[in-house]
Amino acid sequence: MDNCAYVCKKISPDTASLLGLLRRCDSGFFLESSLDIDNMGRYSFFGIEPFSALQYKDGWITYSEKGESRKLKGNIFNYLRALLDSYKLAAKGKNANLPFLGGAVGFLSYDLGFCLENIRRKNLDDLNTPDLWFAFFDTALIIDNYKNEAVVFSTGFPEKSGRLRKIRARQRLGEFINKLDSLDEGLFSGKGYYSAEYELKSNFTYNDYIRAVNKSRDYIIKGDIYQINLSQRFHAETDLSQEELFVNFRKAFPVPFGGILKAGDFSIISGSPERFIKYDGEFVTTRPMKGTRRRTGNAVLDKQLRQELEASAKDKAELLMIVDLERNDLGKVCDYGSIKVESLRRLEEYATVFQATSQVKGRLYPDMDRIDIIKACFPGGSITGCPKIRAMQIIEELEPNRRGIYTGSMGYFSFNGTMDFNILIRSFFKRGRDVYFGVGGGIVYDSKPELEYEETLIKAEALKRALRGYKNEALCVAGR
Repeated sequence: MDNCAYVCKKISPDTASLLGLLRRCDSGFFLESSLDIDNMGRYSFFGIEPFSALQYKDGWITYSEKGESRKLKGNIFNYLRALLDSYKLAAKGKNANLPFLGGAVGFLSYDLGFCLENIRRKNLDDLNTPDLWFAFFDTALIIDNYKNEAVVFSTGFPEKSGRLRKIRARQRLGEFINKLDSLDEGLFSGKGYYSAEYELKSNFTYNDYIRAVNKSRDYIIKGDIYQINLSQRFHAETDLSQEELFVNFRKAFPVPFGGILKAGDFSIISGSPERFIKYDGEFVTTRPMKGTRRRTGNAVLDKQLRQELEASAKDKAELLMIVDLERNDLGKVCDYGSIKVESLRRLEEYATVFQATSQVKGRLYPDMDRIDIIKACFPGGSITGCPKIRAMQIIEELEPNRRGIYTGSMGYFSFNGTMDFNILIRSFFKRGRDVYFGVGGGIVYDSKPELEYEETLIKAEALKRALRGYKNEALCVAGR
């Protein structure tokens, strides 16, 4: 199919300007790589004004297009597959190698995994988060952070005929470029934002969390599971807008897989360091993350903490178990002989923590597609435990609320057949003044409950920094 593209080599829209544009819209996204680790930070993507939206909640599918919505019962994965198949794009020329050329951008809630595994849900659904939400963007800005160049790409969807698609693509391209040309940083300052004091409340007391860790260890001793990811959820109220919160977050905690997604009456602001699944048209890659130590800013102490993580037999065992789980998940959809552990254990440095990460890769079977990958691998093993199904059942027993977006995935299905999703850790769910975030850790046999609780607080530090904000620009330095 024909498509239209415009290379904007002289336009390098900054974050503040793009967020000013996003602020005017009810739906839009900015998937941003603010930190480059292992060549994963090259591209960022921005889009507004989707032509349709898809939502799934408790067995009901809602699809909206051209101001009209229809609601029906059905298999959400079959429905999503059919939609993606109807918007296929054959990228040509110099844009063929770009990873995202418009597509479905959104999230998979952690609770969607219960539908996949047919696990009964009983936890309180107090946030009423969709199990799945995607918006379809026909026009998008693709930013090459290495070259400091931007490409505006317009597909002409949802028009189906070649002639009408070309007309719409040119029209939408012009509209988008006009919006970029009119960007005014004065509409939105990118400097850091200070918020008033806030009260942080958890859905666990300290003693209840300790009891939950001990109960997890009991299940491990009985042989039900080998490892489980146990989390607590925090809530606060803030006057910061979602865009202001995103600016603070990216200053406090730069990451390769961050972003902001506006989905009507709520938003997701993510500072995730972890990739769930990437598919480039041939290979599937996952990067599970297990093992954390805090960073203090003291060079001597940080060196000791890094060495402690490197030497920790417990943390090594946690990650190895998840690597085996991920290899098994990929084995459902990939040629098993092609599955390789490209990196067994690598330590990465972030503003507030050290993290240990692995990378597993396999070649997708020719008769499998992106939906098959999601069905085989979601939710990510690093945030459930193993075996996955039993771990999820125990999580449902021990945690008092549904997780919602936390430990789900945010990302895209591109019209050119690729996809890339993060794991929604270090991420806010924001509706009105209310913000929620989850933090957790892997529990194994030799876990010490007090240290496991402390690990959740270490992981919460970057989110608390974003909520606290910045009193002046001198403080707006990542990791300070």
